[in-house]
Amino acid sequence: MSPELRLDDYLDHEGNIVIPPGTTLTSFLGRNAAEFGDTPAYRYLDFEHDRTIELTWAQLRTRLDAVGARLQQVTRPGDRVAILTPQGVEYVIGFFAAIEAGAIAVPLFAPELPGHSERLHAVLADAQPSVVLTTTATAEPVREFLRALPHNRRPRLIAVDAVPDSVGVGFQRAPLQTDDVAYLQYTSGSTRAPAGVKITHRSACTNVVQMVLSVGLDPDINSVSWLPLFHDMGLLMIMFPALAGGYLTLMSPVSFVRRPYRWIKELGADDRPMFAAAPNFAFALAAQRGLPPEGEELDLSNVAGLINGSEPISVAAVEAFNAAFAPYGLKQTVIKPSYGMAEATLFVSTTPPDSALKAVYVDRKQLTAGRAVIVDSDHPDATVQVSCGNVARSQWAVIVDPATDCELPDGCVGEIWLHGDNIGNGYWERPEETELTFRNKLQSRLARGSHAERSADSALWLRTGDLGVYLDGELYITGRIKDLIIVDGRNHYPQDIEATAAAASPSVRAGFVAAFSVPGEGREEVVIVAERAPGAGRAEAAPIQEAIRAEVSRKHAIPVRDVKLVRSGVIPRTTSGKLARRSCRASYLDGTL
Repeated sequence: MSPELRLDDYLDHEGNIVIPPGTTLTSFLGRNAAEFGDTPAYRYLDFEHDRTIELTWAQLRTRLDAVGARLQQVTRPGDRVAILTPQGVEYVIGFFAAIEAGAIAVPLFAPELPGHSERLHAVLADAQPSVVLTTTATAEPVREFLRALPHNRRPRLIAVDAVPDSVGVGFQRAPLQTDDVAYLQYTSGSTRAPAGVKITHRSACTNVVQMVLSVGLDPDINSVSWLPLFHDMGLLMIMFPALAGGYLTLMSPVSFVRRPYRWIKELGADDRPMFAAAPNFAFALAAQRGLPPEGEELDLSNVAGLINGSEPISVAAVEAFNAAFAPYGLKQTVIKPSYGMAEATLFVSTTPPDSALKAVYVDRKQLTAGRAVIVDSDHPDATVQVSCGNVARSQWAVIVDPATDCELPDGCVGEIWLHGDNIGNGYWERPEETELTFRNKLQSRLARGSHAERSADSALWLRTGDLGVYLDGELYITGRIKDLIIVDGRNHYPQDIEATAAAASPSVRAGFVAAFSVPGEGREEVVIVAERAPGAGRAEAAPIQEAIRAEVSRKHAIPVRDVKLVRSGVIPRTTSGKLARRSCRASYLDGTL
């Protein structure tokens, strides 16, 4: 951590994480500015304009004072301040300035993000910010977007880069407390309308320390991130420098997708330990299109950890990434399959620092019956499951029977419940949903081998909605309760069916298949929507559809009502990149897909 606050200062004598009283996300910004001065804190690689924008600790402090003072002129403590700036250092300034001004930050995205204007409207209606922060370059489209809001709910618009430094003279930072709400992290909306999780300073600080300990990171961390800053994983990345005094390089998601080598190159650009995080698709994409140009040197031996989370983890993607970059010094233990969610601030579990990816094969039929039975890879009903490792220190994850609220033994599939100081304080302005999701009690614990051990009997637990199982003490995620497909009384995991459909034909784009159930005659029936693979746009549909039907019938013993082939980009996804199956199902049923 910062030289004046060592990692040990976050741990009690038993090694439990305890955030010192008064510590907040912005506690060390002034100290870092005084100590590190002209040392870079954040850097943005603007590939669109071929420039690098660097923000030193001293400059960050000056800009925070200015924007914070401007916000205090027009807000009251507890007001929401929405950040609608593009990816870049202005986003970092806006986020921390809102918090230091005594407001609740609401990290969002500029309205030009394709396909997500409806979500942005929903979030603004829910959070009701009094101020929106943006930049001079994007002020006009943001202003135009806000005109759709009722006049009495239209927030004031402030361009972060237009506030003069002189405004910050004499700025008095708000008296923040560790248990104050720092920001609202809106869920990605993969299964329902987005809700704002109330993240306190304690929750966020705890989660950063949990990640440092779990991944085994050097306290003085360098990192590089193209993740959207409104997403929980991207947002947590900007907290590392604030709390640890490290250095973060930012780039836009578009810059990464267009040229994945930009991210890879930055990972190896420094001799110091490097840490980053990305969803699974990024590793597959980098393996395909992220190799260095011929003759260019690349050394990835400094990479300490790469969190792989946010979407289901593919063994093939990890193996392809490892194979592609092993010749450049990448250690095979670097990729860390992980589990997390917005309601837990972000991070829940990951694999140990010195371990490589661990995958097991389980019997598909037994899994749908709620039991994880390990089989050989050549078993006719084998389906692969990837370990998400060990739950972070000072956090508990139990597998629960959702019908009885009782803890289940290892090897049994149930709902994952979480407890710990990193868990959010509930949903913004949703007391009933908060009670149902965040305020649960275990009706019974296992007499032996309980994963709730050392948590208080009165502990309140978060229902995640995720299904999981413990095998050999490690956590495996098997699916979402709401996504389960139930046909003739048997459960089927949609991702399992989707993987079968993708493997059935080379004309299907792997990872871009959605399976869901629709009402049939007296039973639920399965529909599969698949995007065509690159180069397969003109391929005849009937053989592809028949191959998918036959393979799904053979492997899963379920009939398929319809196989719909669509062009690339048609299947809706959440802002975090997950398949939005329920949205896809709705579009299918109303004929708009």
